[in-house]
Amino acid sequence: MENEKELIVLVDDNPSNLRAGKNVLTEHYSVATVPSAKKMFSLLENNTPALILLDVDMPEMNGYETIKILKENPETKDIPVIFLTGKTDTENEIEGLDLGAIDYIVKPFMPSLLLKRIEVHLLVERQKKTLEVQQKELKNFNDNLQRMVDEKTETVLGLQEAMLKTVVDLVESRDDITGGHIERTQHGVRVLVEALLDHPVFGEEVSRWDIKLLLQSSQLHDVGKIAISDRILLKPGKLDRDEFEEMKQHTTIGVQIIERIESITRTCDFLRYAKIFAGTHHEKWDGSGYPEGLSDKSIPLQGRIMALADVYDALVSERPYKKAFSRSEAIKIIQNAKGIQFDPILTDIFAKVMET
Repeated sequence: MENEKELIVLVDDNPSNLRAGKNVLTEHYSVATVPSAKKMFSLLENNTPALILLDVDMPEMNGYETIKILKENPETKDIPVIFLTGKTDTENEIEGLDLGAIDYIVKPFMPSLLLKRIEVHLLVERQKKTLEVQQKELKNFNDNLQRMVDEKTETVLGLQEAMLKTVVDLVESRDDITGGHIERTQHGVRVLVEALLDHPVFGEEVSRWDIKLLLQSSQLHDVGKIAISDRILLKPGKLDRDEFEEMKQHTTIGVQIIERIESITRTCDFLRYAKIFAGTHHEKWDGSGYPEGLSDKSIPLQGRIMALADVYDALVSERPYKKAFSRSEAIKIIQNAKGIQFDPILTDIFAKVMET
């Protein structure tokens, strides 16, 4: 009940002090008086008071010994304690406060002062409990909110992965000659990126990437092939000059497709990575690549990584116009293009990880 009086336990070995205290407090609180610490502990087995008024100077067990036991017990440690004492020295007061008392009232006490001190402390305790409840509710709210966010994120990521797979399957269905290329190049990118995480030259930059999104987005490096004609994509032999010029457009078309997606959604790392992969995986270290003729470190690191994975897969895969090279043959060909087509440092790292 809202109007139920709060219980205060008054502990004092002097019967007259118990009577005086009870007379002062009874109008405002429910009061239990006990003559010793032992009696108080028996009372606390079935009652949890709002506050304990504890005499310091008692036989058998004094107030300091009593509060130590109270504070060591998880069931009673949070009950506020006010010491009552006839001593007025500061040293004793400090000792009581150090042991966990919330106040120190000297006897004989003024009734109005005792009531006011109790009122203030109980108000503080109620506010503390209210704050604890609010903090617990806020934590529960935040936990539930985080769970909802995690669930929504998983849903979005699942939808993104499903849509990505659909696009990837569409690209590969139009290019039967290179079937499985996207999955294999993703593997090449993964092993190279993992090797770069602790590398003194590349480690700092790579550690800032969202690797999961990077690997997902790598699957879109050839998305521009959607717009290339079947006549070129499905040609069983080598492309002539004009056909190759048209094929080269898949890089810029890929960038345009991703930019169109960006224009209707929020820019994110996934799209940023995808655009770099699509637009720069055919650039060459010496500047002879396409579409921009970038060279050296002006080629984004993601593009330099994909260039190695892309060419390696082309070399080890069979085509109508060429046999599949062995892993060692493909690595040797790539090593011969070090510093010409590929980043020299990356080439050595890639060769090492692909040989293992």
